[in-house]
Amino acid sequence: MSANSRLTVAAHALTWIGLYQRRGHEVATSEQIATSVNTNPVVIRRLLAELSKAGLVDSRRGAGAGWMLARGLAAITLLDVYRAVEPGPVFALHRATPDPECVVGHGIGPVMAAVYDDVEAALRRELAGITLEDVLRDVLKAA
Repeated sequence: MSANSRLTVAAHALTWIGLYQRRGHEVATSEQIATSVNTNPVVIRRLLAELSKAGLVDSRRGAGAGWMLARGLAAITLLDVYRAVEPGPVFALHRATPDPECVVGHGIGPVMAAVYDDVEAALRRELAGITLEDVLRDVLKAA
């Protein structure tokens, strides 16, 4: 099973747009963002469409087209970004119902569901405490 990078790519794109705007630019193109992320602009456009639906970015069409933050980096948490790009739970139970006649098959679902609920709550608490302003600050420190 491979790890999901959608939160990382979305945080990267939003932080990049925020820095780009601070440097005096109004809008950023998906091509510019894709260069920083090292991916295809189509991937970025799809991701930005999700972030737009969540109210994190706005787009401008026509001459001077591009993307801008809908609010400042300090007003966007990693939880906001996570909710925009990862609407489902982090973990899932079995796709098929385990054997109810088996002691493990019968009890594993409720036990794992409780564990997953606790893990997800901790993840959400942690992400809620980190803004994209914090991310940018730490990125610039590391540069």
